[in-house]
Amino acid sequence: MNRISITTSASVGAGLARDADDSVHQLHRGDAIAGKPAPTQSRAHSAAVYCALALAVSLAGCAGLPDQRLANEALKRGDTVTAQQNYQQLADLGYSEAQVGLADIQVSTRDPAQIKQAEVTYRAAADTSPRAQARLGRLLVAKPGSTEAEHHEAEGLLKKAFANGEGNTLIPLAMLYLQYPHSFPNVNAQQQISQWQAAGYPEAGLAQVLLYRTQDTYDQHLDDVERICKAALNTTDICYVELATVYQKKAEPEKQAELLKQMEAGYSRGTVTAQRVDSVARVLGDSTLGKTDEKTAQALLEKIAPGYPASWVSLAQLLYDFPELGDVDQMMKYLDNGRAADQPRAELLLGKLYYEGKWVPADAKAAEAHFQKAVGKEVAADYYLGQIYRRGYLGKVYPQKALDHLLTAARNGQNSADFAIAQLFSQGKGTKPDPLNAYVFSQLAKAQDTPEANDLATQLEAPLTPEQRAQGQRLVQQELAARGTLAQSTLQLHALDEEEEGEESL
Repeated sequence: MNRISITTSASVGAGLARDADDSVHQLHRGDAIAGKPAPTQSRAHSAAVYCALALAVSLAGCAGLPDQRLANEALKRGDTVTAQQNYQQLADLGYSEAQVGLADIQVSTRDPAQIKQAEVTYRAAADTSPRAQARLGRLLVAKPGSTEAEHHEAEGLLKKAFANGEGNTLIPLAMLYLQYPHSFPNVNAQQQISQWQAAGYPEAGLAQVLLYRTQDTYDQHLDDVERICKAALNTTDICYVELATVYQKKAEPEKQAELLKQMEAGYSRGTVTAQRVDSVARVLGDSTLGKTDEKTAQALLEKIAPGYPASWVSLAQLLYDFPELGDVDQMMKYLDNGRAADQPRAELLLGKLYYEGKWVPADAKAAEAHFQKAVGKEVAADYYLGQIYRRGYLGKVYPQKALDHLLTAARNGQNSADFAIAQLFSQGKGTKPDPLNAYVFSQLAKAQDTPEANDLATQLEAPLTPEQRAQGQRLVQQELAARGTLAQSTLQLHALDEEEEGEESL
């Protein structure tokens, strides 16, 4: 089912209606193990090394030489252009840590071609760099459709990097065991994590939190998550996100206020990253976690946004969710700042505004243009483009384009996309109805566990013969295999912990 096509019929026009199945869970809500996935960066490398090399041949000094420290700092503040320029020059000279930094930027684009190149770049440095070994191992863990051989390669790389003293290896190793149990039949993930905990490895506690999230038992273990993260807070700032989540779920505002005070002090000292502050602010604005504190979230984001451009988009999203915090001019100012910093989330949210007509007049062409700029970087962009083409918002239905975008979104973890595909195959708007494929995607959509998805699945199953149902179930399993058990879940995107010096993992 990697390539699914549909039979078209007469096109049907449609207006910019916004009925119930438009709904899709917002991305970038309360973070799991590590907030929005972000690129990794390599450790700072002293510029004096490069000065020494320059002085060996001249007395011109270091003014024209690339600087890895500068690249690292530029990447932390979101200036990928400066970072990439310096990393590229150093990588061309053969510096393995710069190769790692360059590959980290390639991964951060979410562009499949760039990620493929990143794998090549990591491999070029892996023979001599434990950090490259860890990065490559994590990339293979996160790789959709990875082979069993790659699973075992990832295990070997992560274990080797761990033995060489590299951090952020046990959490992706735990994820590997949780994600691909069939590749490691002799490994019990809980037993392995317990052994790590008994050995006193700092990452083991966060691996346990990951397991709670994987098994959907997080809410039953809030006290344990609090215990683990309070103990690790001084060394792992990701725990600010976890503790903020726990306190919001447990409705403990006094503890939350004390945590925020401690976090802001750490940010002022430089021991807590802006990305972590952004992630915590988004927890505060997430109504699915409990009572929100949107005003505090806005204050935190406005403080860091000038130096961390991603927060301009977080501010716009906060305003979208809580209109009383500002007006459309403020919203557009936030989004303009985000777009100026090449933040694809800004294009996604601006496209959504034109798609819905919530803050600005509905405009399908403008929505399409902004979503297209976010394709390959934001999963929801494919979902919304698919809906535009499926509903005929541009004057007619484009069924194959709709299917291609919706299938991409579904295979990348967008929950609502399977439901939309089932509707596409069943409703016959611009297409010839396909009862079997409609049944297949309605079964996949049942994972949403919504009344609409369950009702549609029941309706589509009823007229099928037992043979058709059996065939449909085989296709369901084939599609699930194409996606991987957890390969594209939010868990995978969030679970790879932030490293020392504020450096981000895959």
